[in-house]
Amino acid sequence: MRERLNVPFAQLTTLRVGGPAARLVEIESASELCDFVIEFDQHSESEGMAGAGLLMLGGGSNLLVSDAGFSGTTVGIRTSGVSTRPEDESFVLIDVAAGEPWDEVVAWSVTEGLAGIETLSGIPGRTGATPIQNVGAYGTEIGDVLESVRVLDRHNGEVGVLAADACGLGYRTSRFKAEPGRFVVLNVTLRLERDAARPIRYAELAGLLNVELGQRPPVAEVAAAVLELRRSKAMLLDPVDHDTWSAGSFFTNPIISAGVAGLLPTGVATWAVDSLVKVSAAGLLEAAGFGRGFVLGAGESAGRAGVSSRHALAITNRGQASAADVLDLARVMRDEVRTRFGVDLEPEPILVGVQL
Repeated sequence: MRERLNVPFAQLTTLRVGGPAARLVEIESASELCDFVIEFDQHSESEGMAGAGLLMLGGGSNLLVSDAGFSGTTVGIRTSGVSTRPEDESFVLIDVAAGEPWDEVVAWSVTEGLAGIETLSGIPGRTGATPIQNVGAYGTEIGDVLESVRVLDRHNGEVGVLAADACGLGYRTSRFKAEPGRFVVLNVTLRLERDAARPIRYAELAGLLNVELGQRPPVAEVAAAVLELRRSKAMLLDPVDHDTWSAGSFFTNPIISAGVAGLLPTGVATWAVDSLVKVSAAGLLEAAGFGRGFVLGAGESAGRAGVSSRHALAITNRGQASAADVLDLARVMRDEVRTRFGVDLEPEPILVGVQL
C-alpha cells in the first residue's frame, strides 16, 4: 500500500483535468483492499459519516472530478492477476483482478485465441470498471460474456459473488451504478470461447474487415480492425495528442419513444430497442451544430475544451482546460439538443463534485 497527498486528478484521469486527491491510497492486493475499506467504513460509522468520503479509482478513463478535487480518501485499485479455468471443450472462464488494465486483458485473450472481447480492444481503464458501466463497443457489451463478479459488500463487510444476472446490466448501466458506493469490485470472471470467432454485429467494423454482418473473422483481425477504428476517432489515448485527452464518449445514446424519434432530422442514426428507439447522440450533436472540432468562441475559457476533431461525442482537453471548461461546453451541447429536438442527453462519465 502506498499513500500520497494532494495528487492532482489531472494526473490520474484521461481527461487530464481535476483538482487534488487530498489522500490517495494505492492498493495492490484484494485482501488488503477489503481490510482497508472495512476499516475505513467502521471508522466513518463511528464518526457518524457512514459510507462517506471514499472514492474508488481505476484507470480514471470515465471520470470527471471538480477543480476543487476530492477532500476524502481516494483508493487507487492496483490489484493484478489473470487465471483461466477450462469450463468445457468450447469455453474457458477467465478470472481477472479488478486492477488489471483492461486493454492488456483483451490483448492477452486475443493472443490466447479466446473469443468474446476482441471488439473491446483499445478501451482504457481497468477491468473492475467494465461491469459497472457495462462497457461496450462495436456490437459487444461486457454483459455478453460476464459470468460473475466478486465483490466486497460495504453494507455488511462481506465478500461474495454476484452472478451476471444479479448485476442488473443494461445499456451503460448496472446494479453497481444503481447502488453507488455499495460494492467494491475485486475480481471479474468472463466466459470466453475457444477457437471460434464471434459473429460481427457492427456495420462499420464489418465494412473495414470486408465481411458480411454475422460472419466470423479471426479474433486477431477483429482486434486489429477495432484498434484502427478507435485510432481514426482519437479514441486511443496518446500523451502528446490533445485530441485524445477525453473520457471517451461524453454522452450516452438516448433511448426515446418512436413518436419523438419520428420528429428528428433525417440522417440521425437510430436503432430499434424493443418498442423504443435508440438514437445516435453524435448525430444529434452534429445536427445541433456541434461538429467535430467545435469550440466555444467566447469567454475566458474559449478554446480550452472542444469537441474532438475526429469524434463528435468526445469532449477533449485541448491542453489547458479545467473541469469547469469541460462542463461549460457539455452544458451548451446538452441544452441545445434539448431545445432543438426535445431529447435529453445523459453524461457517460462519473461526475465527482460537479453537476451537469
